[in-house]
Amino acid sequence: MAEQPSNIGTSGFVDWGFAKATGRLLVQAGPKVMPDQAAEVVASLRSAAQRSRGPVAETARMHSPEGVSEVLIVDRPGWIDANVDSLESMLEPVITTMLARRRTPTPGSPLLMGVGGKVTGAEVGTFTAFLASRILGQYDLAPDGTPRLLLVAPNVLHTEKEIGVDPADFRLWICLHEETHRVQFTAVPWLRQHVIDSARRLSMDLAPDPEQLGQRLLQITQNLPDALRSGGNGLADVFATPEQRAEIAKVTAIMSLLEGHADVVMDDVGPLIVPSVEEIRAKFQQRRHDLTGLDKILRRLLGLEAKMRQYRDGARFVRAVTATVGTDGFNAVWTSPETLPLPEEIENPPAWVQRVHG
Repeated sequence: MAEQPSNIGTSGFVDWGFAKATGRLLVQAGPKVMPDQAAEVVASLRSAAQRSRGPVAETARMHSPEGVSEVLIVDRPGWIDANVDSLESMLEPVITTMLARRRTPTPGSPLLMGVGGKVTGAEVGTFTAFLASRILGQYDLAPDGTPRLLLVAPNVLHTEKEIGVDPADFRLWICLHEETHRVQFTAVPWLRQHVIDSARRLSMDLAPDPEQLGQRLLQITQNLPDALRSGGNGLADVFATPEQRAEIAKVTAIMSLLEGHADVVMDDVGPLIVPSVEEIRAKFQQRRHDLTGLDKILRRLLGLEAKMRQYRDGARFVRAVTATVGTDGFNAVWTSPETLPLPEEIENPPAWVQRVHG
């Protein structure tokens, strides 16, 4: 008989294929459209993405090398596949670290490994299924692959119909935000790996010892009301120690910068090339505020409300710094990891200006 393995590989700990299958099974169907309409939406989004490049680069005063990343128009299952692949690449070192922390050997039964991997895969699939019907666009960092800009066609179509705005204008408006993210990560060579490394370090620090999983579940039960409160970071607030919360704050500051900068560029460019931008902005913001019921509960648990704060806090930081030192002065933020804003500087932009510009 072959010798049984003494521990689980990362693919045994999470069945990533099962995660994709679960996500595809659970995700809501997109809007029903005829093939010619679907083709029109895809072509329109691709055109909008291309059209947004020049204005975004000129306004942000950031320029990407030609051909460094592609635009991929996807449906909901396609978004799930892409994100599960990226999640696997992102978390592989984290899972390896978790397994190395085990104080007792892992039973080598392939059956036990298979069951455990499928349970975890189902959790990943459920999470991605929830997000797949809500994400409009995303710059996929693809830690071990090729980064690209993803635009989720059925979600864009659903949202523009739901809020009742001009389709062409809305698609271009969305692309302004997502194109800014593409420029951030392609015009600043070190930024992508820095964000990946920061996320991995934080994930490793937050990952529990396998023997503590029972205690972790008890924490969830006891502290669920805190995780559900408005303004928190979701379940991360339940688990984190004070030291870990400090690390979370550092990563949150980076994400606030990226999201706020994208919103500011979108707001600056929008009136120049999107005729109905004021109507779109008002209706889109109202849609964010109108979330109720289960959707709102899940967003709080997953920390997605914290992401909304990142847009607001980051945008205030960018506008305040730009008003003081101009766009070129603000762009000093991209010089190195040391010039990124600290958590307290997001709330106090003059402190960043003083530290970086003197």
